[in-house]
Amino acid sequence: MTDAKYDVLAIGNAIFDVLVQADDGFLARHAMAKGSMSLIDEARAAAIYRDMGPATEMSGGSAANTIVGLASLGARTAYVGKIKDDQIGKMYAHDIRAAGVAFETAPASDGPATGCSYILVTPDGERTMNTYLGAAQNLSPADIDPEQIAASRITYLEGYLWDPKDAKDAFVKAASIAHDAGREVALTLSDAFCVDRYRDEFLELMRGGTVDLVFANEAELHSLYQTSDFEGALKQLREDATLGIVTRSEKGCVVVSNDGVISVPAFPIQKLVDTTGAGDLFAAGFLFGLVRKTGYEKAGQLGGLAAAEVIQHIGARPQVSLKQLAQENGLPV
Repeated sequence: MTDAKYDVLAIGNAIFDVLVQADDGFLARHAMAKGSMSLIDEARAAAIYRDMGPATEMSGGSAANTIVGLASLGARTAYVGKIKDDQIGKMYAHDIRAAGVAFETAPASDGPATGCSYILVTPDGERTMNTYLGAAQNLSPADIDPEQIAASRITYLEGYLWDPKDAKDAFVKAASIAHDAGREVALTLSDAFCVDRYRDEFLELMRGGTVDLVFANEAELHSLYQTSDFEGALKQLREDATLGIVTRSEKGCVVVSNDGVISVPAFPIQKLVDTTGAGDLFAAGFLFGLVRKTGYEKAGQLGGLAAAEVIQHIGARPQVSLKQLAQENGLPV
């Protein structure tokens, strides 16, 4: 196996985030399930936007947040996601490249606008997402560069990609190329509602060896195995995945592998502001630990540190150098 050009390459829905603080009444008025991610059309997007208060706007997308976190830690990174050649698309491309991430996916010249997610953050820090996929849903196998995938130690895929058909095919193509090159493939389950939609297919990806590493939170794990028994679900995950990482909010995370089960406590925080991006940034820290061969416990600590940084401010991307933060806390970078 040749040396990798990139530590991690992520493939995801390129989504521009519009974040606003709202109360439970706003969610009720718009019939939103708190804490969920719902796919919406352009008309509903416009209706929600009209009713929103002052917003914070920034580039987002689950796998993109992860890859920006990895770059902040000092990893060599690349991203694949579809935008349109419009104003928001240009901002999106600028932001991800400015973070030090290689981004070479050709923008669409026609079709739907660059995707947007309208994220309502309630006073308890919970986020409820309403996503208009737009151009992101037109990511296709043609956007997958075999050389770039083969040159990446880990290819990281977001479960949300399973919604659009072409993106699903791109996902499978990338996994196949990665394995042929002797590389690893990671999947984040993304959302419990996403797991509800594609449970059997996700299980087949794991059991069939299409993915090697699986990231999930507790809700996603329970949804995957349709059980409220955490220990039972964890045991099943250990059988189905080469490596499984389950985040448990303030309880930290659990890592399951052939070597056994490791629990890592959460990193302490001063104030929870916004949970948007917590799982994305945890994955960034953990993947960084993996490519730096720190061992699972240190990888879990790096994940906890990155998640703790992002949940203490609005927005799903780090506001300080994660590399510097890790160094200050005695973690390997």
